[in-house]
Amino acid sequence: MKTLLFIWTALPLCLTAAEAPRLRVAALDFDVVPDKGGVTASKVGALVREVAGPLRTTVTLFEDGGRRVCLIAPHMNSPKGANISPLIRRTVAETLKMPVENVLLMLSHNHTDFNLVSNHLEASVTYRLAPSELAEPKLVPAGEDFLKKLAATAKQLPALLQPVSVWWTVGSEGRISYNRKGRRADGSTYLMREEDRDLLGVDFKGDVDEQAPLVVFKNAQGEVVTALTHFTAHPVTCFHPEKPVVFGDWPQVACEHLAQHLSPGKTISVSFLQGCAGDVNSKGMFRGGVELSKKYGRMLADSYIAALKDLKPSQRDGLDFAIEKVRVPLAPLPSEAVLKAEIAEMEDFIRRAKAGDDNTRECVGQNFPSELTPAYRAALVEMILPWSQWALDLRHQGKADSVPKFLEVDIQVLRLGDVGIVGMPFEPFQGIGRQIRAGSPLPLALPCGYTNISHGYLTDGPNTGDREYMSANYRYSKFRPPYAKPGGDVIATQALETLRRFVKPE
Repeated sequence: MKTLLFIWTALPLCLTAAEAPRLRVAALDFDVVPDKGGVTASKVGALVREVAGPLRTTVTLFEDGGRRVCLIAPHMNSPKGANISPLIRRTVAETLKMPVENVLLMLSHNHTDFNLVSNHLEASVTYRLAPSELAEPKLVPAGEDFLKKLAATAKQLPALLQPVSVWWTVGSEGRISYNRKGRRADGSTYLMREEDRDLLGVDFKGDVDEQAPLVVFKNAQGEVVTALTHFTAHPVTCFHPEKPVVFGDWPQVACEHLAQHLSPGKTISVSFLQGCAGDVNSKGMFRGGVELSKKYGRMLADSYIAALKDLKPSQRDGLDFAIEKVRVPLAPLPSEAVLKAEIAEMEDFIRRAKAGDDNTRECVGQNFPSELTPAYRAALVEMILPWSQWALDLRHQGKADSVPKFLEVDIQVLRLGDVGIVGMPFEPFQGIGRQIRAGSPLPLALPCGYTNISHGYLTDGPNTGDREYMSANYRYSKFRPPYAKPGGDVIATQALETLRRFVKPE
């Protein structure tokens, strides 16, 4: 047994045809370029001002015997909309004649993108609506182009499938991100803006996940067929919601540089999978720009490239895939007194902000960057006021106990060789990802948020119950109660149980 193990480890590319890996893979990518004036996610209707480059999407098909899983990885954010994500996944599923459940849409969560539809809806504002109740997506021209190219790209993949061995490594990158959840001396929390970072010392970063994992798929000739990258940070370095620019930000830049290094002279496609970035930003939010994004992308690519010296072959072949249902616990509604006070505070804030009062920086635990105009701050608070009005109305009707006690969601768990991937329909806090990594029975686990759709931020246990923007994101829903402890830890528990099942000896 030791001899066989040595042969696989030292010479994984010298297998005979009969011993060829079961896992096969094919990957291609395509670009979309919207026109200036395109629709964005801006809360004040700001349109695309500048197109600094195309937005790339990589489509990767994995096959093991009769099982297929397809990953769609756009350098975008808007495809996770509740009324466009199903269309994207269905388009690929129908093209490849495979179950739509096996098609995973995994976003970089890049904020400098555009809306594919003119009537974009997030899962958090369609809470408890059945799919049949969602508005049909109204594709903009660039959205139509996206779907057309997506189908054409997916159609080519089956003919390109080839056996591969799975290799992996983990780099380190601690220069481009920071922990965006600040804590005051009184125990309250706040969204840490760039102006707050300035007050905490030179280039403050706090507690961030510095792991930069890389998974490489090689064919029998030792050539790289494709690769998956992973990192944890909101890509917001060239983002400003009132001055929209279209650019793939540092994740796309990193993938481009890495692809050139892995396969000089031959084009390959590299995917980016976003980690549990709920409480982690890239630096430069509202102050950076395209050049800083390019710099960070090169830095991240260099970290992946440096890690290649420790590239390891998987001891396992093939893939496993499962979809698991998880019930995230929800808390009771706030008291009537709390709701009345918060509504009064919000109404006063909105009135002053709309009048141009620049002294509108904090409201019901939320705090707003000086780079946002008072009008934008007012729009953000107008989005959360309806939640408190809804909750107060339930209190008045005596129906506060009728709200759901759990949010039931699907997570996706995929094994590729020695690598486990967990997809979550949230913006999870990094504590959730750390639990998955620490408890994984596989050598490498990639916890990924922003999969298929997003129900908004999901706190881990210790961060559940706070009032800052991310931890109290239920305010932006229509209408979901707050999370209760242990919050998103239940997802880590289920993911680990599934991964252990995947590696259990048959």
